Amino acid sequence: MQQNKTAFVIGAGIVGLATARALSLKGFKVTVIERSEKAVGASIRNFGMIWPIGQPSGELYNRALRSKHIWKEIADNIGLWYEEAGSLHVAHNEDEWEVLKELYEIFDKEGRPVRLLNKEAIATSYSSVNSQGLLGGLYSSTETIVDPREAIASIPNYLKEQNGVEFIWGKAIIQVESNFIWLDGVKLEADVVCICTGVDFEILYPEIYNSLEITKCKLQMLRFAPHSIQKRFGISLCGGLSLAHYNSFKVAPSLPKLQKRYMEEMSEYVKWGIHVMVSQNGKGELTVGDSHEYGLTFDPFDKIHINTLILEYLNKFVLTNDWKPIETWHGVYSKMTNGESGLFMEVAKDVFIINGVGGAGMTLSFGFAEEVLQRI
Repeated sequence: MQQNKTAFVIGAGIVGLATARALSLKGFKVTVIERSEKAVGASIRNFGMIWPIGQPSGELYNRALRSKHIWKEIADNIGLWYEEAGSLHVAHNEDEWEVLKELYEIFDKEGRPVRLLNKEAIATSYSSVNSQGLLGGLYSSTETIVDPREAIASIPNYLKEQNGVEFIWGKAIIQVESNFIWLDGVKLEADVVCICTGVDFEILYPEIYNSLEITKCKLQMLRFAPHSIQKRFGISLCGGLSLAHYNSFKVAPSLPKLQKRYMEEMSEYVKWGIHVMVSQNGKGELTVGDSHEYGLTFDPFDKIHINTLILEYLNKFVLTNDWKPIETWHGVYSKMTNGESGLFMEVAKDVFIINGVGGAGMTLSFGFAEEVLQRI
């Protein structure tokens, strides 16, 4: 495609990369500018889950499937590891099992590829699941895992080679006007400027940021290596607490009753927004998390108390005897508080903010960028 328009994209996280891709496919000559020497924010501090099961049916579910298709297209092109592992939500309590059965009935009628598995079927197929007290689980085949650190580091080269996208690393943009940015004191012009800097976009537009229904979320995560690095889970695993986390599960009639029990019996988990999941990368390493603290300013320190709660709950549904801890960290992302799944707004002539995809950046960003940039 002939490139006769120019665009700057500020930020090389997943939203910035998705935006650069979508703009280049619209015929723009794109330059991405990242203040760090490589992407180090929330885009590499996550499970690496492309997670359609967590999205409500309709627009968001379709957006997640579109994003998954793009992920596979890119990964196949550059040899990036990914695994279409699917997901398994397990139940160790009767009220959790009731919610899973309701979700199966609803999702199956909608055409989602789900199956309800009993204890015996899970024990046969997934030896890492703790079968003590296990009642059953909901399997979905749509979920895919990438290693976010490898993926976010590899995609820039792909975009450069396939789409002609240029990257400037280690340069911070601190001033933007209509069609202009300032880079090292030099005023540069483009037809479009897209700001995809996650929680940092308040630096460029503090008044607009303060006027929006947006907040920040800090999460804590851990990584483990199994004793046998070749041991494969074969699935992404979720405990019952995840049923209270994803919007797609709100359709279950029994969910309010389950949430009430969590409030009464697991108040510390509710307080810190903890639900526990496990994904496995191509090296066999296991990523575990996470928590959710909301606000505008956070302690820079991780709380051992939160990690302890995560691990105690993990041991209820996963066998972890041979796991070795290798890393802990936290990430911070922006999230809309008005129920919107993302933010797209023009803050000056041809200057756009693309932000606020929350904790679903890996799942939604490619599809979201394609959709909103059709409006330019």
